Amino acid sequence: MSEQHKHFKCPQCGGDLEFSPGATTQKCQYCEHEIVIPQSEAEIKELDFHQYLTQAMASEDLQEITVVTCRSCAAAITLDPNITSDECPYCASTLVVTGGSVKELKPKSLLPFKITKDEGLEAYKKWIKSLWFAPNKLKQFAKLNDKLAGIYIPYWTYDANTTTWYTGQRGEDYYVTEHYTTTVNGKTVSSTRQVRKTRWYHVSGVVWNSFDDILVLASKSLPKKHADNLEPWDLYNLEPYQDAFLSGFRTESYQVELEEGMDEAKIVMDETIRQAVKSDIGGDHQRINSTRSQYDNVKFKHILLPIWLSAYRFKSKIFRFLVNGRTGEVQGERPYSWIKITLTVLAVIAVITAIGYWFSASR
Repeated sequence: MSEQHKHFKCPQCGGDLEFSPGATTQKCQYCEHEIVIPQSEAEIKELDFHQYLTQAMASEDLQEITVVTCRSCAAAITLDPNITSDECPYCASTLVVTGGSVKELKPKSLLPFKITKDEGLEAYKKWIKSLWFAPNKLKQFAKLNDKLAGIYIPYWTYDANTTTWYTGQRGEDYYVTEHYTTTVNGKTVSSTRQVRKTRWYHVSGVVWNSFDDILVLASKSLPKKHADNLEPWDLYNLEPYQDAFLSGFRTESYQVELEEGMDEAKIVMDETIRQAVKSDIGGDHQRINSTRSQYDNVKFKHILLPIWLSAYRFKSKIFRFLVNGRTGEVQGERPYSWIKITLTVLAVIAVITAIGYWFSASR
């Protein structure tokens, strides 16, 4: 599912204007005329999580979206006007438009692209060349492949104040003197040593934490591990949403619903909460028996983040390559050449065997 965004026409030649990464302008792809994107005066607001779940949102918070779904990977993205089929940037399968539309929460802010397509392609080729044990054909393929799609990916951010009640145990170390005997040069010798022991005390208490902009990927089309490794994102540079920033790029609508995203955010928060509990328990060792957290003042934002994406098929398998459209950070999936790995292992074994033989012969 995805929104059909507005298209902007060049006032000089009538061609399509596209957003220029790293700039605040739209540029015509035909006559290269540029138009400055006006600075938005809109305030980036966070919405009340519980209010959204229990009440209907105002019409200005919703958007009408059209279903454009990949039959292979279920990605949901935009297509250019009058295009009824294309190649899916997520899995390189044929993408076909299907009918129907629904309403969903529209994004209120985004980070515009800073990395250009050429810079993304260069990062892609450098990454391929740097791969150890990659098949030679893959590196040859990389020289020919120039498919790189700029996509705005949906994310949720969550804020919350938490109150956590816990029970646990605090361990405090102490030392005792232990007498023992050992044999030295055939004689029995008595000696002492200090042995560490731990006393455990039952404890309970409460800790408070405050969380800001816990980031959760709202797409199920990307490999989450690699998408998470694209962080950090400069969220302090978020821009109020404008269609002009999306011109020339595709977008994906969220597949992770708001409540599901909050469940993931709680997992992230839990790590910090547990550290706060351990700190509150104190002592030399801590055991957490139980926790119960209350989440107050929960706010959220629906945002779009820029990613350059390439999906390629290699020996019938699909591999994806991602570039952070702000920093140039590279993450990706890759195949391995088991022939190269086997030859390397055999070479290492041969070297170890030769070294062992040399040491034996030199004695």
